[in-house]
Amino acid sequence: MSMMRFLYSTMVLAAIAWAALMSAAQADQAVLHMQIGDPARSGTEVPLILDGITDTRTGKLITPPEMARRLADTGLLFVGETHTNQDYHDVQLRVITELHRAGREVLIGLEMFPYTQQAALTGWNDGLYTEAGFVQLADWYKHWGYRWEYYRDIFLYAQKHGLRMFAVNSPREVVTAVRKKGYANLTEEEAAHIPHEIVPVTDDQRRMYNAFFEADDTLHRALDKDALEGMYRAQTTWDATMGWNALQALKDNGGKDAIMVVLIGSGHVTFGLGAERQVAPWYDGKISSIIPLPVVDEDGLPIETVRASYANFIWGLPEESEPLYPSLGVSMMGSIGKEPTKLIQVSENSVGQRAGLLVGDVLLSFDGQPVESSVQMRKLVSGFRWGDEADMQIRRGGETLTLKIPFRRAAE
Repeated sequence: MSMMRFLYSTMVLAAIAWAALMSAAQADQAVLHMQIGDPARSGTEVPLILDGITDTRTGKLITPPEMARRLADTGLLFVGETHTNQDYHDVQLRVITELHRAGREVLIGLEMFPYTQQAALTGWNDGLYTEAGFVQLADWYKHWGYRWEYYRDIFLYAQKHGLRMFAVNSPREVVTAVRKKGYANLTEEEAAHIPHEIVPVTDDQRRMYNAFFEADDTLHRALDKDALEGMYRAQTTWDATMGWNALQALKDNGGKDAIMVVLIGSGHVTFGLGAERQVAPWYDGKISSIIPLPVVDEDGLPIETVRASYANFIWGLPEESEPLYPSLGVSMMGSIGKEPTKLIQVSENSVGQRAGLLVGDVLLSFDGQPVESSVQMRKLVSGFRWGDEADMQIRRGGETLTLKIPFRRAAE
């Protein structure tokens, strides 16, 4: 999924139930070269090399073990990801592995779970669950819409080597409340789930967000000033909550030389403007960031350099392709409204669009199973691989239709 297609999906959802703004996707090249972030590095470009790690402080290529050595004085590390790109998760696992091999006490913070779900992760840490049992008991597909398999190897490595995992996110409904009504109007219960102080959005952040929008003028025009400000509040609340909860988990559970490795959407890490900026006032240790990036953009053009302030380390990945695991590529009404399985968005050239699904369709059943929620739909789809096919019953207007849903990749 491209950055703009992702942003389009999330902005449609924002009017219904706000979803994470910048957690996936290959960044537009203009954003990669913006002169923002750390002033010491924002005037410099560094090379992006396939399967290479660039230390943006020096511009030199280093190996994974050397990267671990250069992180020896880092206590809080943010590693960006695109949720549906396995290459990003392979990098995350390699970072964790190299730090563990270097003798660090590694703690792992997870964006995909609100901190209220920590009991499930503690059970996983303690080896109490099978994989299937954990996915079910932790409500994986309720809290995270992406396939378990993308993260499986990370979870298994952590459990095998005794690396404790921590939920660091905020309950989604709390961030939705912040977006809709601002901080001053939160209930006491809602306010209890976020840090007492959140650093306001900066002009650099606005410039970065707007740079993403510029590639799609129709989208940008659809957002009025209030909607944009609500979006900024939601983003900074997520940044602040994840940074704060990661820091508390590190202080409460880590030893003197521990490192908290936070697996988090790249948009919460870029240019140090997200979670790092929010947590920096409360932490006197060193914070670092690693962001993997494809060396080819969505138009097939090479990305040869990146602004040095983009992250402390960048890791070159191959050209982004179709996700390893299939999805429908649709968004539903959710818990709001009388028809929670009504489609409010169908992504361009997605499995759903190619099968004939339209905005406004109401999903009734999938593979013979009634569909009552988006969570249930994600669980049903999680059993399918590329090449499979399923029947889907929908209601369109006053008519009930049955569509064939072939899970096939889009032709070039």
